[in-house]
Amino acid sequence: MHWSIQEIARLTGVTSRTLRHYDAVGLLPATRTTASGPRRYDRTALVRLQRILLLRDLGLGLGDIAEVLDSDRDEAKALRRHLVSLRAEQGRLTRQIASVERTVTALEKDPGAKENIMAQDMLDGFDHTQYEQEVTERWGRDAYVKSDAWWRGLGKDRQDEFKAQVLALNTAWIEAAEAGLDPASEGAQAIAARHAAWLVAVPGTPGHEQGRPDKGYLLGLADMYVADERFAANYGGTEGATFVRGVLRVYAERAYPEGRA
Repeated sequence: MHWSIQEIARLTGVTSRTLRHYDAVGLLPATRTTASGPRRYDRTALVRLQRILLLRDLGLGLGDIAEVLDSDRDEAKALRRHLVSLRAEQGRLTRQIASVERTVTALEKDPGAKENIMAQDMLDGFDHTQYEQEVTERWGRDAYVKSDAWWRGLGKDRQDEFKAQVLALNTAWIEAAEAGLDPASEGAQAIAARHAAWLVAVPGTPGHEQGRPDKGYLLGLADMYVADERFAANYGGTEGATFVRGVLRVYAERAYPEGRA
């Protein structure tokens, strides 16, 4: 089945002019051109366009998008990584909506009480500090302050690198769960080791000074991934998070055979 450039424009909201430009620069070549000239696109082209739009929404330029598409031709695998990002963004937007709704409700109830609206209620979902309360309650204020200072000191480029690392790790977890890996298998435990190294790289993490996360901290996080849907979304939902917890429990027992932190 083929679609005309006008049909694609109507379905996606991308202008015909933009589609022609994508064709001209080789980013999205038309599948074929009819005798009268109109461009036609098949299903493969639509999948590629979907990826282009997702990458564009992530802020990538056309040159970077082309590089990503050319270097990763496994469309299903690539889209699954995009799906992880979209779920995380969905969770962030949900928190933003709830945050704004709370602010509107408070202001409508008492327009003169602006100073009584808690900052964390107003700003939840707008940056990484969304987990400040959880971190502070579970591991102390010092842990949050150190990790927050580290994050802000990274700068945008290194923050983006860190986010890419997290995305790759979450994708690996999801793919392992869907593949039905045994939690004790070498492949699953390799991901657990990556996860532990990622956690302990952040200053303020319990165990950071020793170069490996404390056992109680690691197991506490594993439980949180399942219990809190915000975290579970990073691993494809509760089922995926349950798999992660199982793998990390095996990892913890092997890494700390005598129960030491």
